[in-house]
Amino acid sequence: MSDEQYDHAAVESRWQAAWDDADVYRTPDDAEDPTYVLGMYPYPSGKLHMGHVRNYTITDAYARYRRMRGDDVLHPMGWDAFGLPAENAAKERDTNPRDWTFDCIDTMKGQMESMGFGYDWGREVTTCVPEYYRWNQWLFTRFHEEGLVERRDAEVNWCPNCETVLADEQVEGDAELCWRCDTPVEQRELDQWFLRITEYADELADYIDELERWPDSVRQMQRNWIGRQYGTRLPFEVEAADGSYGTVEAFTTRADTVCGATFFALAPDHPIAEELVESDDDVHEFVHHEADPDGDEPNGVETDLVATNPVTGDEVPVFVADFVLSDVGTGALMGVPGHDDRDHVFASKMGVDIDPVIAPEPADGEEPEPPDVSEAAFTDDGVLVDSGEYSGVDSETARERITADTEGAEEATQYRLRDWGISRQRYWGTPIPVVHCDDCGPVLVPEADLPVELPAFVNTTGNPLDAAEEWKRTTCPDCGADAVRETDTMDTFVDSSWYFLRYVSPGLDDAPFDMERANDWMPVDQYVGGIEHAVMHLLYSRFFTKVLADEEGLEHREPFTNLLAHGMVQLEGEKMSKSKGNTVSPQRIVDEYGADTARLFIMQAAQPDRAFDWSEEGVRSTNRFLTRLKGMVEAFDADEATGERDGEAQRVSADRVARDSKSGVRRRRDRRRRRRRHRGVRRPDVQRRAPRDAGTGRDAAAVPRVRGATRRHVRARPRRGRAPTGPRRPPSGRGTVRRTRRGGLRRGGRVAQRRRRPRDRREAPRSGREHPRGRPSDRRSRRHRGPRADRHRRHARVEVRGARDRRRERRGRPHLGTDAGVGHPRAGRRRRLVVAATWLVEREFDAPVRVVRATEADDETARTAEPGRPAIDIVE
Repeated sequence: MSDEQYDHAAVESRWQAAWDDADVYRTPDDAEDPTYVLGMYPYPSGKLHMGHVRNYTITDAYARYRRMRGDDVLHPMGWDAFGLPAENAAKERDTNPRDWTFDCIDTMKGQMESMGFGYDWGREVTTCVPEYYRWNQWLFTRFHEEGLVERRDAEVNWCPNCETVLADEQVEGDAELCWRCDTPVEQRELDQWFLRITEYADELADYIDELERWPDSVRQMQRNWIGRQYGTRLPFEVEAADGSYGTVEAFTTRADTVCGATFFALAPDHPIAEELVESDDDVHEFVHHEADPDGDEPNGVETDLVATNPVTGDEVPVFVADFVLSDVGTGALMGVPGHDDRDHVFASKMGVDIDPVIAPEPADGEEPEPPDVSEAAFTDDGVLVDSGEYSGVDSETARERITADTEGAEEATQYRLRDWGISRQRYWGTPIPVVHCDDCGPVLVPEADLPVELPAFVNTTGNPLDAAEEWKRTTCPDCGADAVRETDTMDTFVDSSWYFLRYVSPGLDDAPFDMERANDWMPVDQYVGGIEHAVMHLLYSRFFTKVLADEEGLEHREPFTNLLAHGMVQLEGEKMSKSKGNTVSPQRIVDEYGADTARLFIMQAAQPDRAFDWSEEGVRSTNRFLTRLKGMVEAFDADEATGERDGEAQRVSADRVARDSKSGVRRRRDRRRRRRRHRGVRRPDVQRRAPRDAGTGRDAAAVPRVRGATRRHVRARPRRGRAPTGPRRPPSGRGTVRRTRRGGLRRGGRVAQRRRRPRDRREAPRSGREHPRGRPSDRRSRRHRGPRADRHRRHARVEVRGARDRRRERRGRPHLGTDAGVGHPRAGRRRRLVVAATWLVEREFDAPVRVVRATEADDETARTAEPGRPAIDIVE
């Protein structure tokens, strides 16, 4: 068998040309219900990285699988082309962001084609062209007409390095760093445009439970970001010795603990705190020099004010504290140190009383005992104690009664979610379609005048559109007076919040998308992208979809049915990043080993949702596997040409290998059904079936069976339910590829058609008996399915094998592992397994590994071997 590396460039270019000639990836507009498979479109940064390769390999494998089943598959690609990095790159190179962006697009598109990704390039979308961002502006005007756009003065997150505003979601970590450049974010007061996403906060939260095919982690991240809490607003009267500051409401989810409130706290920027700054030196010093909302411990300063508890009538001291935030709740809170961990730390530091008023549920007939809260707070629900008329009442009932009985108290819902600020002070983005008139104020640009196109790039600091004097001077659409254009551009997340709808009709001129076609094709059946977009992009896309459903007639309220958030590709435990200089070039891998090698390795390295470390040895091992596969097929073709066969012995060998191959196919199918997809493409399942001397001896007849199983493993025929990891089989194979009438692919005269199951399984049971739930009665019951049942079956097989070995010993026959037992039927199989796994040991220890039989080893090495335990000879 030849071990010469196959010419991957020739093979891959041949099949690329065949696919292009057959136009196999085009999705017709008249498809009634295509399978919509989509990977998150990339930012054109210059070149693909391994994160791109993993994302699009997963998506492409699934799209091919569905296409081979006979589905019409919509699998498009586009470019998230606006954004600050392109603007910064253009400034550094003294060029135009547009030219830089399109150069990057050309490079990345060529790399995608070389990887063999099957995209319908006729639906390509680029967000930085006027034909696309015109509809961003159109949607802005529609949202404005529906009261979902607001302009107001607000304190915003400002990145001094990027010189732009950031949304809350773009500020990362406790240190509050810019998500792009890791610069500490500042707070500034600016006039900003907001999309009122909070109007949909309840629906966004409620629908999370219906996203059953999204990862639980992503759904929880969305819940946490929306941060919906149900509680009570309690009115506290705040007074000073020389007068009253009036009623200040505090939001709490634990109204049952109000009798244990021993202090009241205000945010440093609360209106009362700002008044105190002018008259109280201690408060002034704290607010301007000591307050640290991001500190490890809560800190504060006591004032001369007191607050009256609305339930007990007790007066408690008022503090200005840095752990109270003005944009969370009301900017004021009641401190209950006995039943809140943060309040407990603060009270201990400030010397405030800590009174327990909630006790654990007592046993029947016993009185509740107040817990010891001197060292830590008791935060669970329980029974009220030392709470006047509410003592003895359980926490849930007490919350309801206190809210109803307290004058001025009311039930309230609080959200962590804030309105989406979309204003950005930069050039390379969608211009906001508004002009400012001295008489009329902000006025929308009429639809007939859209798009408002970007002017020529001005290389300057700050906002370049402010320097475009000729562009920004215009007239008011309402009164005709002189006016100035809005110089802020839109956040690029606006582009990606609806791009998946544009793919259904990318060339449409009179609407952002064809509504009828979108209703037929949406939602996206399978969406794949990085976990880093679990909050911003996905939340905004859900918001846009719901607004379009309410206002424009879209029939779907959620954009994505299935979501796969893939893990990162790492190098030595760290995420690959250009800034860290630890990236691996996909183009180098393609040039040196071939695209199929890169795709197969990245799919078998780990489960799609898990991170994994890049391994150069793993890539080489994958390439060696494809090379051996090529040699095996060539040897079979040579034997077939000469007609060399060996009769009955080879037929028996072929039948044995066929059974083994069928078993492996079944195992891979089961692994995929259990979502262990990467195990379904691991090489040992195929390698151990590949005869070492396919051209000679009794194994020659097994080659066609092995070749078939291996091709099914790599290319995945649709009838077996496996996705094609390596789309171009090595070597080139027979036949051409063309689209069939039903949307499948025809290869060598065979058509891959969709398997249709009966709609009601009760009409077609596998046996004569009806199953009460509609399943065939001869299928395995629930208790006989799943990983636990498989584990029991494996243990049973091990026990049976052990019993057989013991019987052989009693009869004087050798068992596995002995020199005499090398001819045992399972000895060769186990040796092949060990040989197949040597690449793992080589990668781990960076040393060559050689496996020899006991009969071939020297006497000293052979003597150290025991049954079931190999001898290991380390050569230095």
